[in-house]
Amino acid sequence: MKRSRDMIMSKILNVCIGGACKTKIVYQANLNFRTVGPYLELLTTRRNINATTKSNLVVYETTARWLDLLNNFKQIQNVLSWRMEPQSIKV
Repeated sequence: MKRSRDMIMSKILNVCIGGACKTKIVYQANLNFRTVGPYLELLTTRRNINATTKSNLVVYETTARWLDLLNNFKQIQNVLSWRMEPQSIKV
């Protein structure tokens, strides 16, 4: 099954929490080096990840902005899953 663009970007953002080099992103997000480039460029342009050079190695790290959005999304998921639990029916 082909993954959506949003699913791929979400996976990259999660891999980059705490910092990751391109190789780590490729392997953990199950991509290839040709495919990952445009995603990293887009996420950097949108300021969802920062790219910094450390010892001749580019390290990508998820921004605080994205982490805040991720935490808000998880809270929404928790509320929705709580509301969608089947209610026990008493007869």
